[in-house]
Amino acid sequence: MVLSDIDRNLLQRCLEHQPKAWEDFTDRFVGLVIHVINHSSQCRSLRITNQDREDLAAEVFLALVANDFAVLRRFRGESSLATYLTVVARRVVVRELHKHKPAARLGDGVESVEQESTHEAHFDDAEEVERLIGYLAGKEADVVRMYHLEGKSYQQISSAVGIPENSIGPTLSRARAKMFRSSGVS
Repeated sequence: MVLSDIDRNLLQRCLEHQPKAWEDFTDRFVGLVIHVINHSSQCRSLRITNQDREDLAAEVFLALVANDFAVLRRFRGESSLATYLTVVARRVVVRELHKHKPAARLGDGVESVEQESTHEAHFDDAEEVERLIGYLAGKEADVVRMYHLEGKSYQQISSAVGIPENSIGPTLSRARAKMFRSSGVS
């Protein structure tokens, strides 16, 4: 899909710092950003609070305005603006989720959706994950590494490893259980 005239005009108005341009831009794309936040957190089995969601949305919009709209100025118009913003938002959100996950798992409202909370607690430390991956071989190790250390989605992992997307979650569960049994961590 190509850049629409409406989005081209809106983008130009923002880059020229015209009155109300940024407000119109955020009104148009806030729903998209929230969708990316919800999808990214769900793919990582994280439940986020409304405050976390607002903070993540603010981080996305801050990334867009940083350095006089540098991210928006790099947009070449070879896709729709929504597609470009989805990629940018996803990168910001994944980075923020990964950055905050070890400290507070994005606040009190973030919990593992799966019933593996005792195992998940040990995945807050990248060094610990690397150590525990040593108990795995082949595709299981790759899946755990891509998910917990690289922040990749199930779809990305599926493509890279050659496992059906609906098998990634069960593979992660089995791998986690195997890592903890082998390491003696309870």
